[in-house]
Amino acid sequence: MSTTSYLTKTVVFICSFGLLVSCSDGTETVTGGGGTSLPRLDNAIIIDHNCTDITAIPAAAIETAKSTLHIAYGHTSHGSQLTTGMTGLVAFANGGGRGMSHAADIFAWNNGGTGGALDLHDYAMAGDVGYYPQWVNETRSYLDSNQDVNVIIWSWCGQVNDKYNSGTLDSEYLTPMNQLETDYPDVTFVYMTGHMEHSSDASLKAANQTIRDFCIDNDKVLYDFADIECYDPDGTFFEFANDNCDYYTSATGTLIGNWATAWQTAHTENVDWYSCSSAHSQPLNANRKAYAVWWLWAQLAGWEPDTH
Repeated sequence: MSTTSYLTKTVVFICSFGLLVSCSDGTETVTGGGGTSLPRLDNAIIIDHNCTDITAIPAAAIETAKSTLHIAYGHTSHGSQLTTGMTGLVAFANGGGRGMSHAADIFAWNNGGTGGALDLHDYAMAGDVGYYPQWVNETRSYLDSNQDVNVIIWSWCGQVNDKYNSGTLDSEYLTPMNQLETDYPDVTFVYMTGHMEHSSDASLKAANQTIRDFCIDNDKVLYDFADIECYDPDGTFFEFANDNCDYYTSATGTLIGNWATAWQTAHTENVDWYSCSSAHSQPLNANRKAYAVWWLWAQLAGWEPDTH
């Protein structure tokens, strides 16, 4: 375990207790496919482990996100951690977890946004972003038929290091995503890093850093899936982790333990964390993925976190 992050890029805005690249002041707006207006982004938004304090997001920002965003999410198994975590969060918050005292079902979501919930179409598009050109064609087809959608988010499921090693990460991910942004200027597209893999440590980290650098340099929106898997809730960094939250002595070293199960054992269920499905991983990982994605939703709808 280490206390030094492998992130090498300097970012310039504080995300609650950590680093985040700023979004705009929201004075300009764009509309998503004829839908609800979203604040125009002047700088990158980077959602990572610094954005996992669910208690820092005001109720008003949550409600604004629910009334503003129309989200389509494409993913396979790993990507389901976000939505299974979001589902478990509803009851956790209702029960006062993490000291929250919000209105009942404030974190509710469904396809269509009925009953005051967040409008999120889970599995809206088939496959995941590793399947090129399928993911691009799926995105275009979906947007052309669902013009109210103003947020598109795709996840990986293990292919990002293969793209990097084959030299196709740019041509089959970064460039097509950028082209979609050009072709659908009223939609916000969320980039994502791939989950941690100890067996492919060097290439996986290089691939994810390539995505981070691209997003920071080009003012994109990034959900840093991998970064969240490298930190426990106390901020301890695990340099050689995998998607199950196991951590090792080095890139080729032996297993030390599992940071998520250790933290869960040392803390109180339904008070500090909650049990939920977490594909290929532990409940705490999906908890933190849900906290971070709600931070993302709030920022996309115009919330500006306090700086310190």
